[in-house]
Amino acid sequence: VQLQASGGGLVQAGGSLRLSCAASGRTSSTGATGWFRQSPGKERDFVAAITWNGVTYSVDSVEGRFIISRNNAENTVYLQMNSLKPEDTAVYYCAAQARQYYSGSDYRSSVTYAYWGQGTLVTVSS
Repeated sequence: VQLQASGGGLVQAGGSLRLSCAASGRTSSTGATGWFRQSPGKERDFVAAITWNGVTYSVDSVEGRFIISRNNAENTVYLQMNSLKPEDTAVYYCAAQARQYYSGSDYRSSVTYAYWGQGTLVTVSS
């Protein structure tokens, strides 16, 4: 499975961006798809995930601002980011699990994701 992330850029605080994660290859064998982000000097953190059947999970700091969705026909997962804040600045990575998991903690853990795309940089200016 190959993942291609896109959509990052520079935006002012309060603005919006939509990230895309396009999957190719044996996508029928994957579980959830998630977004993680990493700021300089920090660990890679969970942002949001969507399961194969559309159940979503997200970190508290983006609740009400970020929306994760998927288009199964296009094998693409989106992260709509609204009301962006400077602290959202990071490299955003999309990732896919190699099999189905069934607990929220698994969807939030980077170790359960087998496939990773390249990062896309999101910069939010104040």
